[in-house]
Amino acid sequence: MLKRNGFDDELNLTHLDANIDSNQNEISFKGAPETDGILASMMKGYSKVQIETPIRPFHESNLQKILDNVDYGILRALQGTWVSYNHNGNGSRELIGSGIHTTIMPSPGTNAGTIPGKFSFECEEYIEKLTFDLVPGGVRNRGGANEQFCGAVKYEQSIKSVNAVPGESALKYTPIHEENGMYLWLSDIFNYAATEKTIEEDRGIHALEPNAPNRDLYKSGYQDETVFLIINDLGEKEYVTLENLKGRPYLSIVPAKELKPGAGQTGPYFIPDYSISRSGVIPHGSTITLLGDLTRGKSGYLINTAPEFPEGNEAWEYDHLSISKTMGGAGASKKEPINLDEAPPAWVFEKLNKDNDPQENRIYTQRILAHPLYPYSVRPDLRLRDSLKGETIKNHVLIQMSSKNKTGAQGGILNVPFVNRFVTTVEMNMRMWIETVEENGKEILQLQYEQIIFFEFDFGDDGGTTSWPHIQVNTLRKIEDVSPEQRQLMEEQFPSSHKIESPASGCPYHKG
Repeated sequence: MLKRNGFDDELNLTHLDANIDSNQNEISFKGAPETDGILASMMKGYSKVQIETPIRPFHESNLQKILDNVDYGILRALQGTWVSYNHNGNGSRELIGSGIHTTIMPSPGTNAGTIPGKFSFECEEYIEKLTFDLVPGGVRNRGGANEQFCGAVKYEQSIKSVNAVPGESALKYTPIHEENGMYLWLSDIFNYAATEKTIEEDRGIHALEPNAPNRDLYKSGYQDETVFLIINDLGEKEYVTLENLKGRPYLSIVPAKELKPGAGQTGPYFIPDYSISRSGVIPHGSTITLLGDLTRGKSGYLINTAPEFPEGNEAWEYDHLSISKTMGGAGASKKEPINLDEAPPAWVFEKLNKDNDPQENRIYTQRILAHPLYPYSVRPDLRLRDSLKGETIKNHVLIQMSSKNKTGAQGGILNVPFVNRFVTTVEMNMRMWIETVEENGKEILQLQYEQIIFFEFDFGDDGGTTSWPHIQVNTLRKIEDVSPEQRQLMEEQFPSSHKIESPASGCPYHKG
């Protein structure tokens, strides 16, 4: 988990007060040099929480001030409306899809337990509108002695595939996906110790009777001490408080039944192991919860280079391919990869048989490598890599999230009965890059993402479970930062009841 620095004055956050030059589409933050840039200004003053990090006490008198200074972390940069962006569409009314999706589904006629492993494969380009809105005020999670205030950001996503229809001069944009949900910045941990006021209001127990055992040990009249049974110096059994125990051995304990002022000050203290969560609703019948964090580079969480993507043989990584190992891996491996920056292997266009494909690994995945969108049909995030060519990326932050983390807290996926029965959705992983692009003498933000969802249906010849990757990638910019032609087309393709207005990427924190 990351937190804001400045323990003493954290409730007086000057870095949220921005000086904006809307004409130049630039931003500078008070307290940070203008030369730092957009992302650097946002990331200034954040550090990782450790066990020795001071924890602030919570006081009711500070509640409104806390809510007025909610921390959204790097999620503040997402505020606004983002749309598909690519170089090809800069001077044209026709926008070639910047996004790529690969989708694998059960082949018609199949069922679990009958003919295994038959699948249909689709790979399309798409355009997208993705809107983020900061939720005013902090979201207060009350956990007794631990309190957490989260910064919430709503999102809505609409996607249309881009199809070239034979006999028509214009591209056809077909709706294929809708989603909404919320991101949370999991920060601002407080310690809320018991006070005389909270104890009195929330007591809910009776006072001790005058003849109650050991009544004299409970000075308040309530059982608010832990007492210990000992053998005293006279050889008699006696109950004493912790204060009078003084290290002597004891025979038994009678726990306290009531709190004393200050209870909860000594912990345990909650330290979240992740800074960001994403909850989403997908209309196919799945709800997701992902947990993750910013990825640290050599110089910190703000990485002063462009995102790194592999080239050549190094791109054959199953974690990012639309072909899983359980699908036979196209007969390739990390030691003997398929170079995705070269033309597909010759066998991709051959008629395969038992002689040139004895294990049926190639024929199983041949259509994926033979697809017109190759190599993106095999590894979609290479489209993200290639979209950056010719751009000047000053820096970026990388968010990585998963529904199934290797350690620590876990997210999850819930599916409606039909999905659970036929195409169980078991895992989702996501990478999101927020980038500073230097263009025409100014800085603008760019958003790229890769999300991989794993389905399980049917099984292999040997009865083993098959994992089927469904991948989406896209490059987006704020709608103010695309060409007028692209903006007009996006407004036509994704009409809304109100005019699209959002702060440009030079104004990631917007006061309504």
